[in-house]
Amino acid sequence: MADSSSSPRADTARPEPVEGRAQPWFVWVHVFDPHAPYRPPPPFAADYAGRPYYGEVAATDAALAPLLDDVRGSTRPTLVVVTGDHGESLGEHGEATHGLFGYESTLRIPLIVAELGGGAPAAPNELSHAAARHVDIVPTVLDAVGQPIPRDLPGRSLLRADDRRAAAPVTSYFEAMAGMLNRGWAPLSGVLAGREKYIDVPIPERYDLAADAAEAQNLYGRAPDRDRTLVAALRDFHASLPGERRTESRETAAQLQALGYVSGSSPVKAKYSEADDPKRLIDVDADVHRAVEAFSSGRAADAIRLYQQVIVRRPDMAIAYRHLAFVEWERGDTAAALDVLQRALATGMKNEGLVTQLGEYLAESGQPARAIALVEPIASAGMVDPDTLNALGIAYARAGRAADATRTFERVLKINPESSIPLENLGVLALERGQFDAARGYFERAVQADPRSSRAHADLGVVALKAGDHETAVAEWRQAVTLDPTNFDALYNLGTTLARDGRGGDARPYLEQFLRSAPQAFYAKDLKEIEALRQSLR
Repeated sequence: MADSSSSPRADTARPEPVEGRAQPWFVWVHVFDPHAPYRPPPPFAADYAGRPYYGEVAATDAALAPLLDDVRGSTRPTLVVVTGDHGESLGEHGEATHGLFGYESTLRIPLIVAELGGGAPAAPNELSHAAARHVDIVPTVLDAVGQPIPRDLPGRSLLRADDRRAAAPVTSYFEAMAGMLNRGWAPLSGVLAGREKYIDVPIPERYDLAADAAEAQNLYGRAPDRDRTLVAALRDFHASLPGERRTESRETAAQLQALGYVSGSSPVKAKYSEADDPKRLIDVDADVHRAVEAFSSGRAADAIRLYQQVIVRRPDMAIAYRHLAFVEWERGDTAAALDVLQRALATGMKNEGLVTQLGEYLAESGQPARAIALVEPIASAGMVDPDTLNALGIAYARAGRAADATRTFERVLKINPESSIPLENLGVLALERGQFDAARGYFERAVQADPRSSRAHADLGVVALKAGDHETAVAEWRQAVTLDPTNFDALYNLGTTLARDGRGGDARPYLEQFLRSAPQAFYAKDLKEIEALRQSLR
């Protein structure tokens, strides 16, 4: 939860009128599913309202058009390669997006190679059905620009049609581990050998893609010799399942975090049954997507009902508990949120994300000692998720252990130096110590790391107010609220400062926005104060 629209907040001490309110501590926790439904950018929303995926494609096409126009008009030829990392199921086989299955809707992607510009006559276009892989791209580029292809380089050149047609069928490995890593389901791996595909799951699958492009007829078990051949081809890759976390270098950990590859924390089972096969659980995945959409649409009660259904169906599915606790917390029922996470851990589930989230909520609900006892053992491990360290830093800060909090946030910064979050938390610590220049430096670095950080702008406003610069403070808070309308602390500071500076007309919209949107559970006293202030402006 990287922004204030999705992070829990705690009551902060009431500041004096000229002091402003700093942002609460927060943890970047990836709670909601990363494969959320696509939403096209505003310019394409009307044209693709019923086809959001096509809106994404149109937006990307429009963004690239000026670049390709420049390339096309250049006097020098340019080789352009267009491909993708995966496709989208868009409902095929019951999957909404990607990551759970290994069907062609997500594995088969475009590969376009074109030479543009240079004034030379255009070569005839060719549509090839020869098997191609991403490892073939580098050899193809080297071949196209006349450079030798190293013999130990994986892949082959696709440049010449005769070579593509004459080449022997390639064998490719694929896997989909999102279900295992994020949901505790069975892992999925497989092999493509020419136009035959084998998928290794508890209920195995084999398809003849030449005759069954839609992968509607599972042929596994009908020709045992073909089954054994493909199973052996898969084993020849010697691919191991994702296992326990290993200590990585700072650079590697930061890159993995940036790519979203360290958030999965479901434990690996010794054995998976047919009940764990993703095919048997796709309806559960659909319920998770519906719950995310319900909460995003303001229907918290529907989201809670759907998550409770998922938990009944799969009581070992940590992500459902985490989502449910998040929704309860966001609607102000802190006791229910804590109970959901504690029930999950009481089942014996070993999930770092659950522990981190519970630690964060305990710290923010006035129980930092319990949070420290819960999170500290995990934080002493080798490769620790920055979210977990942030939760521990928050707990230290809430417990008054500023030195420990500082060391912990600095540790987060070393792991992920490109993140604004540890900088913002270090800035809050400096602000609480009255070290305003140091705080400003942290917040300015946070804005450089993430110009769209509402929290960093809001805290720069607090520093400016401390220095008596009301205009800069107001400008920073306006920017914070523009970036995130649910940054309630920025709204509070902006409205109250404008009102106390005698700018009631400017203050009123922000005061009214605070009254309309700030959650009663977290801002009860503030809402009464703001209502009284608004009344006094009449």
